[in-house]
Amino acid sequence: MKVVTTLDDLRHARAGLLGPVGLVPTMGYLHEGHLSLATRARAECASVAASIFVNPSQFGPSEDLSSYPRDLPRDLAMLKEAGVDLVWTPTPEIVYPADFQSWITVEEVARTLEGAHRPGHFRGVATMVAKLFNVFQPDRAYFGQKDAQQAAVIRQMARDLNFPVEVVICPTVREPDGLAMSSRNAYLHGEQRPAATVLFRALSTAAAVYAAGERDAEALRQLMAEVIDSEPLARRQYVSVADPISLHELQGPIQRALLSMAVHIGTTRLIDNLILGDI
Repeated sequence: MKVVTTLDDLRHARAGLLGPVGLVPTMGYLHEGHLSLATRARAECASVAASIFVNPSQFGPSEDLSSYPRDLPRDLAMLKEAGVDLVWTPTPEIVYPADFQSWITVEEVARTLEGAHRPGHFRGVATMVAKLFNVFQPDRAYFGQKDAQQAAVIRQMARDLNFPVEVVICPTVREPDGLAMSSRNAYLHGEQRPAATVLFRALSTAAAVYAAGERDAEALRQLMAEVIDSEPLARRQYVSVADPISLHELQGPIQRALLSMAVHIGTTRLIDNLILGDI
């Protein structure tokens, strides 16, 4: 596995990769969710590339950029074991030089849910992913369903800007008790860890009543909110039943929906989602 930092070294190494090339963008502190993306890319592509970069432009001023977990040697060992061929580990100065002033904004699909609560977040995500698509020139790029709105934003951006990249969304990988794997799970301590399963319990409860015939969007929202509120350590930020493509909030009877939520467990903010029906 080749590890590079500069753009020149990346472009030189990329030129030597056999196609098709699969890209796995990450912010590091890897877990089995990230590795599932690399495994999928390895199965579908002749070469697999990855990036490790904690992207400052997608963090708000009061968010956890400085404390975000990092362990580069561990991450590189995991990617090597997963069969990745090339890893880019740029510095912030390489990605955002002093005179940087060009940003990508995805409009409608980025406005709700995470976009409403984290202003500027998806501008940072879209700009960084566009830069990755530009420098890696991948045939396919792999992202997780856990970040459902991010997946929608990236798909929209790739279509709008005519990137010749297939955006592949892979299933959420969960712990045995249902908690979606996330680098931020490292922040959970003591009784917070079992309390964090309330997100998946809320989604599962709504999915069960949907399977039993409930189709009213507000009833599903209320049910998820009640499950979350039953956990003393949980503080919900939003609970959503939205169209899985447009992400517009749904009212009345539904046939398909993206159930999603953001919940604080102590000071740790977690997100999760589940899709109902066919999309």
